[in-house]
Amino acid sequence: MMNEIKVGISDYKVARMPQTLMTIGLGSCVGVAIYDPKTKVGGLSHIMLPDSSSFKGANKIEKFADLAIPQMVAEIRNQTKNQKLIAKIAGGASMFQVSKDAYKGSIGDRNVLAVERSLKEMGIPLLGTHTGGNMGRTMIVDLTTFTVKVRMVNREIIVL
Repeated sequence: MMNEIKVGISDYKVARMPQTLMTIGLGSCVGVAIYDPKTKVGGLSHIMLPDSSSFKGANKIEKFADLAIPQMVAEIRNQTKNQKLIAKIAGGASMFQVSKDAYKGSIGDRNVLAVERSLKEMGIPLLGTHTGGNMGRTMIVDLTTFTVKVRMVNREIIVL
């Protein structure tokens, strides 16, 4: 696709229709699509870690849910001047075997919770999710319709 913009791990991109945003390799990472239906401007973030507080001088803010989401939202709102955004997420798989009594859960679980908490704090409704499990995903966001397609290996495409 000519209008497809790739979003790498620990990165985000903001664009507008008719472009499509895509990220691959969502294992325990979470893809966060945020969209303004009025102006058809949206962003896609590939979150790698839930929280930056354990890292001194976290200089790659796009890596962390608590830093990347507010920054991407600010960039979208700066372009749209609209406060009413919506979101969809995918990813957060448990890619490695974790003890059932693991105190904080898998990194995928913690990423999903951190993303949901950040969206809630910012007043952005979450309209669709495809999270958990133990398989990686690819996430494709159509900025014309805010259709989000999720591909998993040897599975049909899920539409959020």
